[in-house]
Amino acid sequence: MGGKGQKPNSIKATGDDVPKPIHSFKTIYEKFHFAQHLQDAIKKSNYKAPTAVQAQVIPLMMDRREIICSAPTGSGKTLAFLLPIIHQLKEPKRIGSFRALILAPTRELAKQIHREALWISDGSNLKIHHLKDLKEAAKKFNPESLYKYDILVSTPNRLSSLLKTEPPAISLNKLEWLIIDECDRIFDLGFKDDLSIIYNRCLESNQCCRAMFSATLETKLVEWAKVQMTNVVIVMVGGTNRAALNVEQSLVYVGNEDGKLIALRDIIQRGVEVPALIFVETKEKAKYLANELLYDDLNIDFIHSERDQKERDTIVSMFREGKIWFLVCTDLMGRGIDFKGVNVVINYDCPRRVVSYIHRVGRTGRAGRDGKAITFVADGDRAVLPQIVNVMRKSGYEIPKAISSLLLTKKGNNKSKNKKDGKNTIQKHRQKVIRKRSNK
Repeated sequence: MGGKGQKPNSIKATGDDVPKPIHSFKTIYEKFHFAQHLQDAIKKSNYKAPTAVQAQVIPLMMDRREIICSAPTGSGKTLAFLLPIIHQLKEPKRIGSFRALILAPTRELAKQIHREALWISDGSNLKIHHLKDLKEAAKKFNPESLYKYDILVSTPNRLSSLLKTEPPAISLNKLEWLIIDECDRIFDLGFKDDLSIIYNRCLESNQCCRAMFSATLETKLVEWAKVQMTNVVIVMVGGTNRAALNVEQSLVYVGNEDGKLIALRDIIQRGVEVPALIFVETKEKAKYLANELLYDDLNIDFIHSERDQKERDTIVSMFREGKIWFLVCTDLMGRGIDFKGVNVVINYDCPRRVVSYIHRVGRTGRAGRDGKAITFVADGDRAVLPQIVNVMRKSGYEIPKAISSLLLTKKGNNKSKNKKDGKNTIQKHRQKVIRKRSNK
């Protein structure tokens, strides 16, 4: 897959005295004296050798360097920062402060990181907590608490609400590591004020190092990091703002909104390897599309931020277990969940920003597996299309003639005939399904 001459594992690290990447776990064990329980965890992770991001980030964090890192989704970033943290903390301590803080933009991603941290740290006895209930956390983790607590995983808004009290309900004055995962998303979602509160509390510790990770890096974020971080190293894996090369990308011209449903049904009828994620732009569209496809007797459901946590957890579990074949979701939900077994991503709605495209595509092809991403393109998607086409060309994919023509044409006015034809086709399909069921 992908184009010729590409280097999916290329590493570019910019900064002073950057250590060389280490491409062997055996060398990492010997150089840094990793405990046996960490070596066992790595073996269970199915990584035969460090990924590119792990090869560069682990030596940097072991040298306690501050980092801003861009690497494709599914490239092993979580393991890259968890291994050095767990190795350096070694054992639980009761010092009245958390020693490592990991921030994530969504509860689902925070929950996932917490789950991975638990199994990676198995054998260390480190206390790792996911901040969920604020009242319970205020009682449990105040500086006078008798509990041992070492690593905290949280979303910015939940933690900042505990830090705004006087005195703060949680102490970070002995923090050793601040990790900001999906940092671009945290900035996009309006967490800047929350992040500022957290960041200032972290400055109370004179030993805190900071590392930021994401699949995409915008210039303003890099410039902010250069000002705020000390002796920072900027790590780029696989090029800037690129999709993972083990994901086969394609664009499908659908004309208009109704053409999307026709195209989706056509893909499903021709055969698609499940499980599959279907991305839409709005919560209303997620519900509508899932209900519409129930006419086709599909194992399908939808997930968005307004469904309660219990519902979301149940749906995610069923999707992971293969009981749900197609999951319709919005950017926020899909980006916060790690599904290692997703075979296909379908962008039913073309993403409005290239950053969203890269993150959506990254839901498949994780942990070295191959994946497929299909993006529907309608006439109204001209604005973002050049950026998506650029990402695909960087990965070596040819652009269909219909899409190339769309880039060259002016925005059309009246598409009523196509819209009417699309509605008639959908109505005929519904009637066909209803007649088929009534004859059973």
